[in-house]
Formats: sequence, C-alpha cells, structure tokens
Amino acid sequence: MKPERIADYENLLGEGPIWHALQKKLYWVDIDRGRLFCYDPAIGRHEIVFEGQQKIGGLTVQADGRLVLYMVAGKICLFDEGRLIELMEIPEEADSRFNDVAADPEGRVFAGTMSTTTRPGRLWRIDPDRSYHLILDDCGTPNGMGFTLDERQMYFTDSCNARHWIVRFQYDRQTGAITDPKPFFQSDLAHGKPDGLTVDAEGHVWTAQWNGGRVIRLKPDGTEDFAIRLPAKKVSSVTFGGDDLTDLFLTTAGGDHRDEEGDGAGALFRVRAGIQGRTEYLSRIGL
Repeated sequence: MKPERIADYENLLGEGPIWHALQKKLYWVDIDRGRLFCYDPAIGRHEIVFEGQQKIGGLTVQADGRLVLYMVAGKICLFDEGRLIELMEIPEEADSRFNDVAADPEGRVFAGTMSTTTRPGRLWRIDPDRSYHLILDDCGTPNGMGFTLDERQMYFTDSCNARHWIVRFQYDRQTGAITDPKPFFQSDLAHGKPDGLTVDAEGHVWTAQWNGGRVIRLKPDGTEDFAIRLPAKKVSSVTFGGDDLTDLFLTTAGGDHRDEEGDGAGALFRVRAGIQGRTEYLSRIGL
C-alpha cells in the first residue's frame, strides 16, 4: 500500500477530504488559505475551484449535490456554481471557526468548532430545519467523526494534547442524540494524535495521525490492525473514494515548512487500499 502523490499545492492545512459520489470527484480544503480543491480521477485533473478571504473548516455534500462550507465566525455557506451563498450562521461562534464536520444518516450535521482564548472547543448538531443545538461544550480540538455500520454508535475525536483520543457514543438516529461516551482509542503523543477519520465497509476505523506521519486502521474493538506511513508528519484526514470506494485519499498539512514536516507535507495522497470504504452521509440543511 504505497501512497501516491495526487495533487501538491503545498497546503498549509489540508483537510476535509470528501468523495462526491454524484459527481465522482474528490473535494478538499486548505483551511488557512480559504481554498477549495477538486480532483477528478477519471481524467486525472485537479484544480482550485474556490479561493476566498475566509478560512474554510470543513464541508459536506448536500442531498441535492451542492457543497456546504463551514467557515469562520459561525458562518455556513452553500457553494453553488463557484459562488458562496450564506445558508445560516451560529452567532455563538463569532470568535471561532468550524473544524471537522460530519453528516448523519438523517442529514443532520455534527460540526466541531475550535477553542478560543476564553473557552474550550464545542460540538454542535445542525438539523435540516437549520436549528442548531450545543452537544458538547468542553472539547479541546474537535475532529474526525463517523458512525458504526449499524448506525447505533458515533465516533468522535478530540485531538488536543490533553486528550488525543477517540470516544464512541451511543447514537439515536431518530433524535440525533449522542450519549454514554466510552473510550475507543487513545494515541501515544510521541507517535502522533488522532485527527480526521472514516469508517470502512468492514466496520474498521481509519484515523489520520497528526504529527505521526501515518494513517492507522483500527479494529472495531479499538486495537490497531495496521498502519500506512506517509512522507508528511501532519496527516490530517482520510476518506474513501473512486468508482468502487477502494481508493483511500489522505490530506496533509505543513506545506510551508517541508524541511521540518516532510517532503510530502501539504500534498494530497491516494492509497490503493484494496479495502472498500463507504461514502459519507449527505447533509440536508435547508432542504
């Protein structure tokens, strides 16, 4: 499983890769530069499709095929034919920005926001009617999320130095409530900490290891199955894509300091995993 460098924009903070199953394309962002990228594997072409003045923390694919971008100051925007259209905002996040986000089976979106100098990070749930609900208010750095195959549990990553763990909540699909968190995986800071994640078709969890230079496949009991190394210390997120969902795409960060962060820092990589993944759920905000 050798990583293949697909696109190299030397991202400062490459993040949020998501496979758009309707378009058969991959999207990802460079958070700090406010850039949105697209890769079309059918023709081997990648490009910057949007560049703005505001940071973009994450994205989801809507059920109607449009993208939703989760930005700074609590702003959530539709990306429609190259334009941003403000969809809604969470005023309580005026001094922060969104980080990782994930749609659930009903089209709700769980969205993490970064900590500030005065408060910890938070996790919100945004419902299709655009109402929003504070779920957790004591996060360090909210990060990767995903759901078990039976859709009864949700994984949630906190990447701060004090925790650096993944927990597994009980999840109620009917209400969107998450309860009873249990430890699932905690990394050794000397070998990185968990960042973005995805769940494959066998129920295993793939977690990118920030400052660890690798992605780890975890068994459903939280023990390590195997790891894949990359030429970049800051591996930030991971998702499956391609026609049969066996291509593993990985984003990295640190493209402005390759002497310290590795030759591949800030690039997008693909691994022919030979293991089938799942597409992420579609959001339905405002639909």
